[in-house]
Amino acid sequence: MAVATSKIRYFCQYMPVAILFGLSHWLPFDARLRLAGAVIGFAVRYLPPFRRRVDEGLTRVYPDMNAAARASIAGQVGRNIGRTLTEILHNRDFARHADRFSATGPGINALRAAREAGKGAIIVSAHFGQWEAIRHWLKTNGMETGAVYRRNSNPYYEPHFLAGIREGGEPIVPRGLAGTIRMVRHIRKGGFFAILADQYQQSGPDIPFLGYSTPTTTSPAELALKFDVPLVPAFGLRVCKTRVDITFETPIPPSDPLEMMAEFNTRVAAWINAYPGQWYWLHKRWKSVC
Repeated sequence: MAVATSKIRYFCQYMPVAILFGLSHWLPFDARLRLAGAVIGFAVRYLPPFRRRVDEGLTRVYPDMNAAARASIAGQVGRNIGRTLTEILHNRDFARHADRFSATGPGINALRAAREAGKGAIIVSAHFGQWEAIRHWLKTNGMETGAVYRRNSNPYYEPHFLAGIREGGEPIVPRGLAGTIRMVRHIRKGGFFAILADQYQQSGPDIPFLGYSTPTTTSPAELALKFDVPLVPAFGLRVCKTRVDITFETPIPPSDPLEMMAEFNTRVAAWINAYPGQWYWLHKRWKSVC
């Protein structure tokens, strides 16, 4: 009975996405983005479950921010999420618009040097702006990059999202032991991997992030140290509705995993403070913080 109830709940959760996804197939690519941005932007700004989640994080990090400013940021967050998820679900079409991506920063040379030396690399990023544009740019420039994937609990939505992510570069590995083994093999062979390291990690050590210590993964730094490969932070800033400016920052110097990930958290925080409407505030990032 519980299994049947779960299936019904997942199906009901999936239906709005399926309808939006199905309708968008009939639209030009940019119109799909506008539609998804408008719908999700409205939902995150005005529907209580989403709005409360965004308000919770913004109030914690920016206690002096007024309600109007929080509402405006919630709308920006929703519009960015709508566009980003639509681009991922339609990732093959998204890849055809690679001319909309530009990339700068010292991390590019570090990655090219690693590739020329036959070494792997870890690109560490966050759910900020358009994170998938980073892998598209790398793939277009001869540095195809795999990714760590967190399986979606909804079995109806999962295959669509996974298929979209695969368009950005292979291999795609699930979180967990089996995925880690595949990732290690790929890095040992000189492969590149992208990891989004801004989510709550229950088993991770507490590391400062936006003013609060919270469990954070250290695996990107541990992998970089173990295999002597560069750890390059990269961020895809959405500078307008369709254009993405990617910055490959200076690699994080090798030291201790905690210090390295504290440096990463500092860099993510700088981007969020500058562009709060482009981070995924729906994450429960500070679950263990009172």
